[in-house]
Amino acid sequence: MLGYRQNDNLEIDYRYGDDNLLRVAPLAAELVRKPVDLLVVQGAAVPLVYELKLSIPAVYVFSGDPVVAGFADSLAHPRGNMTGLTFMAAELNAKRLEILRDTIPGLQRVAIIANPEHPGSQIERTYAEETARKLGLTTEFFGTATEGQLASAFDAMDPRPPQAISLFADGFAIQYRQRIIDYGMKHRAPVISGWEIFAKSGALCSYGPNLSESYRRLAYYVDRVLKGTPPSELPIERPTKFETVVNLKTAKALGLTLPNSILMSADELIE
Repeated sequence: MLGYRQNDNLEIDYRYGDDNLLRVAPLAAELVRKPVDLLVVQGAAVPLVYELKLSIPAVYVFSGDPVVAGFADSLAHPRGNMTGLTFMAAELNAKRLEILRDTIPGLQRVAIIANPEHPGSQIERTYAEETARKLGLTTEFFGTATEGQLASAFDAMDPRPPQAISLFADGFAIQYRQRIIDYGMKHRAPVISGWEIFAKSGALCSYGPNLSESYRRLAYYVDRVLKGTPPSELPIERPTKFETVVNLKTAKALGLTLPNSILMSADELIE
């Protein structure tokens, strides 16, 4: 659509760190030496590439808040030679709690599982806790940045398991999603989160940014930079398109009936 044809007027060199952040700097240096015209960076590698202060421009997708992470003064003013898109829309945590409230009869107690080291998680927590108070719900926050902390969170919940779990989406949540969802199912506590992969892995529902659309927007940023626009002139973009994915198999296993309003507005129903 943008006029690029791989192996004709576009060459893409892939490098994977395989979840080892120590590999990010050597891999980036390798690409700079090649050289390439642009780096496309994702996830936890983004802050590390920013710290390298490379001369080659970079665009990124990042699940956290770029301002909190320190590589933007504001969304309108990215720092350094980088810009891109964030998946974070902290206010969506309010809607997720409303979905739980409307789906689970007599809901009172919700556990929040989140990685406190994820940039912007404190903002998400504030939205969630303020909304919970308005809805008459009690929340308990469990900070989980390591596998050990997640195990400790489960131990703390065991004596009085929550009625539902709100899982903040980030790389840690992706990595351990099945353990969290399985814990919820064991205790009949449905999980809700922000990205489609969670619903497809057994969470009751996901509501959040349409990641496929975000990656299409990333291609637009790549095009602009390759055609000469400095990254500093491209504001960091927040999600603009959202999707709801409902796992009807999970709902049936838990004996839950989702309101017609949610089912009718869902972008995908997993049966």
